[in-house]
Order: sequence, then structure tokens, then C-alpha cells
Amino acid sequence: MRTVPGRTDHVVVVGAGLAGLSAALRLAGAGRRVTVLERETTPGGRAGRVSQGGYEFDTGPTVLTMPDLIEDALDCVGERLADWLDLRPVSPAYRGFFADGSQIDVHTDIDAMSAEVERVSGPDEAAGYRRFVAFVSALYRLEMRGIIDRNLDSSFDLPLAALARIAALGGTRRLAPKVAQYFRDPRLQRLFSFQAMYAGLSPYDALALYAVIAYMDSVAGVVVPVGGMHAVPTALAGAAIKHGVEVHYGRTVERVAVSGGRATGVLTADGELIAADAVVLTVDLPLAWGLVDQQPRRLRRLRYSPSCVLIQVGSRATYPHVAHHNIHFGHAWRGVFDDIVTRGRLMADPSLLVTNATHSDPALAPPGRETYYVLAPAPHTGWDLDWAAIGPRYRDELVHTVEQRGYAGFEAAIEVERMVTPADWQASGLAAGAPFSLAHTFGQSGPFRPRNLASGLDNVVFAGSGTHPGVGVPMVLISGRLAAERITGPDLGYRSRAWR
Repeated sequence: MRTVPGRTDHVVVVGAGLAGLSAALRLAGAGRRVTVLERETTPGGRAGRVSQGGYEFDTGPTVLTMPDLIEDALDCVGERLADWLDLRPVSPAYRGFFADGSQIDVHTDIDAMSAEVERVSGPDEAAGYRRFVAFVSALYRLEMRGIIDRNLDSSFDLPLAALARIAALGGTRRLAPKVAQYFRDPRLQRLFSFQAMYAGLSPYDALALYAVIAYMDSVAGVVVPVGGMHAVPTALAGAAIKHGVEVHYGRTVERVAVSGGRATGVLTADGELIAADAVVLTVDLPLAWGLVDQQPRRLRRLRYSPSCVLIQVGSRATYPHVAHHNIHFGHAWRGVFDDIVTRGRLMADPSLLVTNATHSDPALAPPGRETYYVLAPAPHTGWDLDWAAIGPRYRDELVHTVEQRGYAGFEAAIEVERMVTPADWQASGLAAGAPFSLAHTFGQSGPFRPRNLASGLDNVVFAGSGTHPGVGVPMVLISGRLAAERITGPDLGYRSRAWR
């Protein structure tokens, strides 16, 4: 594994999102002086917070899995997770609603989920579920050890034995037919393959490798932080500051200063040059390349994940039939992905995620009120859609769809509302308006994903969803640790604990 040569006493981390804070904690624990520069006034990056009319809204991810990765980041400076965060299990992890009026709860307890599958689909499907759990559990262990949780300089760094076992399990097949090997019920096929959207692909195109995402939330479990998702970066930043990391908010970095093939510091928008022995850039990858004045040839060939339209409301309405996370499937399935991925158009028959955060944490709204987070996958801004023109109309269509899916009187009960379109994501600094970053195609995964080392610069390292290992809260936390290990060297002690 390549590491940064020369002095690395002072490291500047650009961005106080999950990747940047994960890197900062590990670097501080390894004895480095660390300065974090964040353009916003609070930590979090995409996991930000908006307060509106007494309601608290998370601006980014709402699903939290693999809390041991947060625990690891805190442990780097000798802190305990329980002292910084109150994490509570979400049960059910998801509630699936289907066009035929049926619903299925996804439980992370294997016996409970097996009973649920048998209730809705019979004993043969329940047996298939148990085989599916065995498959994704084995796949997860192999991928984490061999691919995800390590720095990769080239494809030659991949362990052949692990790759052979992954192939033998069926990990190199397409996801949808692989899931269908365990479930005949199309509802269950959807529940255990929709996660491919997080990787930016249709389950009919994604490799079965990405069934590990289903493992993370459907088997390993979903938790919710008291105070919302923004409580996670707030805790990480607090622990970092306690242990000597200098975190400066409201500081925008305009470029990395370079001399003799090394970064010498970063130049801020207010004209200050902050010297550094090494730099970790966690902003969206195309922007990071711009900060080091690089325009890689592959920049023009990158394939982005679909975007999404997000509607968040503070509401007077309570819906007793919903859970914390709710997935509402339309009649269409394959056509949903054809619409947004292949044709670049809005879903004709939407499938939606509705998160009711106050279901678990009523303090996020005024007394007797609720928050609802409606996420609709949508084409990224590489397609010719005028969001300024279609955004208000599409908002009305989505609200109408939500009402049809069981939320009677949804619009009339709205007290506050905010809407985010792909154009808004792009304006915030996300290439192609894609909050899920680069799609996990074969050519953009593992050793083929853009590397976390800047070409031609000895001491600039990237972290975040655009580089290895990829998209999602767990992957971004890992990316921060891998970036730090490019500077400190691999933490063999961590790996012996994590994979024993």
C-alpha cells in the first residue's frame, strides 16, 4: 500500500462531513496535528441540519447502519460511543407497502423476519429467506476483508482467494436474478434488491456484490440517533475538538498550494494560506480535483448515480400505520429504473421512501407535530430537465401520490415545507446533482473507482463517496479511515479486532 512520504506532522482536512471527521479522529489518535476547514457553520456536510418553524430536518441520509464504524472513529481518541451518542434500534427496519394493498415489515432478527416472510408468502419463501441471509452474510465478510476495508493501489491488490469465493457464491452475477434465486414472491425480491439504487444502478444491472447493502440494513440492523442523523457529525466533531483537532467553520478552501510535487498548504477564500505537511480533501471528487488543478481524462467518462427529489414537511398529521422508514412501491418496478437511469425522465409510477423521524424522536418537532421526509429517485442533471420549470409541478404530483399511498390529508396538514431538486444538489457542489455520487458500475468499483491519492502529488489524499470504497454512510466513514491510513500507515490492530 502506498503511503504519503516525508513529514506528515500537520494535516489539513478540507470538509467536516463524516469522511473528514472520521479521518481527523484517526489522524489525531495517531499523534498528528490536525486542522479541519469547513465552509458551512456546522459540521456534517451532506448530513446537515435545517431548523424551520420549530421543526428539525436532516438534510441528507436518514438510514444509519453499522454503528461500529462510528465507535471505531471515537475509539481512535479513547472515547466511548455511549458517551457521545444515544443510538436506538429501529424496528421494523423498514415497512414495505405494495400496490396490491399488502405490507411487509423488514425485521433484522432472523427468526422474526422468517416468521414475517412465512406469514405473507409461506414456508418455502421463509426457507429461502434463511438461505439469503447465509448468502449475504458470507458475501459481506468476504467483501469487507478483501475489497471494501482496505486501500487498493491496483487490481493486483485484490486477494485472489477471496475473489474466487465471492464468484463461487454468485457475487459476480446480476443482483435481481440472484435475489430471485431465493425468493419467488416479487414483493420480497423488491425488498431485498431496491438497495441497488443506493449504488446508483438498477438491480437488473448491478452485480450481486451489492447485496451487501441489503445485509447492512436488513440483517445487521438499522439504528437511529437521538437528535437525528446530524447528531452523528456533531458527536464526531465534539470528540475531535476535545482531543486537540482545530475545527474552523465558515472557511472555504479555494485551492491547494503546490510546490515541487507536494502540497504545501491550502488557500482560503479570505486569502489566508494555511501551511500543511499533508492534505485530505473530502469535497465532492470533481471539485477536489479542481482544488489541485487536475482534470483527469476519466472525468469526462464518469457515470453518476441517479439523483432524487426531496420533500420535507412539518405536519399536524399523524399516521399510525406507518413506521420510521417506509418504502412505498408502485405497480412498476423495472420500469422505474428504465425511467430514471436509462431514459432520464421522471418516474411514471413512483416508488418512494417516506421517513417519519418523529416516530422515534418526537423532540424533532413541536409537541403533537410530525416530520416527513419524502424521497423520490430522479434523473441527475446530465439529462435535459428544466427543474426550475418542472420542480413545482412535480412537487404537486408527489404530494398527490403520497396521499394516494395512505397519507390522507397530507397537503392540508403541512405547516412548514422545504424541497430539494437535482438542480439544488448541483448548486450545493455535488457533480451532476447526484447526492449518491458515482454509480457503482464495474469500472467504478473497488480498484477501478477513482483512487484516493492525487495523481502527481505525494501528499494529497481524497476521501468521501466519490472514491474508494464508495457511497453510503458506512462507506464514507471507512473512506475517512482509509485516507488517514495513507498518511499513518495501516492500523493492523484495528483489523485484528474488526475481523477476528
